[in-house]
Amino acid sequence: MYTILICDDEPDIRSALRIYLTGEGMDVLEAGTGAEALELIAEHTVHLVLMDVMMPGMDGMTATARLREQSNVPVIMITAKSEDGDKILGLTVGADDYITKPFNPLEVMARVRAQLRRYARLGGMTEKSGTLALGGVQMDDDAKRVTLHGEEVALTPTEYDILRLLLENPGKVFSSREIYSRVWKDVPVAAESTVPVHIRHLREKLEIDPANPRLLKVVWGKGYKLEEEKR
Repeated sequence: MYTILICDDEPDIRSALRIYLTGEGMDVLEAGTGAEALELIAEHTVHLVLMDVMMPGMDGMTATARLREQSNVPVIMITAKSEDGDKILGLTVGADDYITKPFNPLEVMARVRAQLRRYARLGGMTEKSGTLALGGVQMDDDAKRVTLHGEEVALTPTEYDILRLLLENPGKVFSSREIYSRVWKDVPVAAESTVPVHIRHLREKLEIDPANPRLLKVVWGKGYKLEEEKR
């Protein structure tokens, strides 16, 4: 059974989300601040966090950034429809996805299930076997482990799935919309703002000089590809 942590300073929001999640057979923990959320994560096994952006004390951005220092558990940010800047910032500090208020219960559960599937695969539940490698990057998809020149690289579930897609198709250019459709398995309504953030995170983890990548390339006006630089 999955345990979901809801972090929001509004009791009504937590109550609504709890109803959705427990109705799907999930356990729920609740926190009213980012600091409380980090304490609960340290004390319990948590499989996914629903993190509000605006909270008193430690806000959701700070809590997510601190969480990413020690855990790759999926984080879905909770934002208002007008908070586009917060959505991008949330992805930048390490969130995997976001949902907007007011909630559509079907959308909430679809996004939660998608992130849980990704996290379960990254944690060792098998889906596709094999080892993929390119330019010093090696992915053991059985062990859900990525290394760079032999050193293990910590990826979030979303980063892992994007990298696997690119490793499985070396040299092929994928647009942001194609990546979003394949990885999120959803209509790519937020692809142009969401995918580039995750690509930047991958570059920071895999490239010696992220500003001049030798593997993860952008093809201007078309998308992204993974291709070893010819020397």
